[in-house]
Amino acid sequence: MNERTLTTLIPGMATSDGAGVKLQRTLGQSQGARLDPFLMLDEFSSFDAGDYIAGFPSHPHRGFETVTYMLDGHMLHEDHLGNRGDLRSGDVQWMTAGRGIIHSEMPQQNEGRMRGFQLWINLPAAEKMKPANYRDIPAQTMPWRVLAEGVEIRLIAGKLELNGEHYEGPVQGLSTEPLYVDVKLPANSNITVPVQAGHNAFFYVFEGELQVAGRDVPRHSAAILSDGDAVTLTSGAEGGRALLLAGKPIGEPVAQYGPFVMNTPDEINQALRDYRDGRLTSPAT
Repeated sequence: MNERTLTTLIPGMATSDGAGVKLQRTLGQSQGARLDPFLMLDEFSSFDAGDYIAGFPSHPHRGFETVTYMLDGHMLHEDHLGNRGDLRSGDVQWMTAGRGIIHSEMPQQNEGRMRGFQLWINLPAAEKMKPANYRDIPAQTMPWRVLAEGVEIRLIAGKLELNGEHYEGPVQGLSTEPLYVDVKLPANSNITVPVQAGHNAFFYVFEGELQVAGRDVPRHSAAILSDGDAVTLTSGAEGGRALLLAGKPIGEPVAQYGPFVMNTPDEINQALRDYRDGRLTSPAT
């Protein structure tokens, strides 16, 4: 077994997006803070409605996928295709913007905790202009699995072999082969997770604190990992909880302007023209 180690630590940066939703951003806080194929990871978490109530009004995307994972609260998604999804605690929305989508994500509560994540995953050039697609994934299709030492996992995407058991998440068959796991570790426990060698991987700690290869990873930090075929996460007296993500690198140039992610500046300019002229979501001719 070739254990992965910590190569780079990206502390969360306080920012806001949409109409003023307060966030912690790790991946995506700068162009250098990406990990192919992952473009951005945001955590939103607040009991104060003023931090989230304005939501994410109607806005466009092109050229990548967005994955929204709700831990607490209620968010309504609507898009130009007529899709409408109610995201509640534990639910996931997996949206492929492809050629173009215009959507909104608006809180359906004015009190209580709103907590979750949005992840952006790049698409290869051959898929950037494919038709948009939308998928709601209910929490019950991603049950928590209890492992040794009381460690729990929820597998959203990919496959895992752990302690002789085979697990599959509801999301499969994507070209970037994403692995997306929510991992809960009680106090003074550990888990070794197999990760495909050659795939880029990181984990994001959002409760407690964890260690990898003897190095501490504090809350609200993303830990970029070296290559290898497994990673061991270890908790201390507080326990910890993290998202573990891995994917097949695309290896293509990235040109980004806000909600558009393409391969060249010319393609970005075309996306801007298409959006201005009302052609962003039209089938290619």
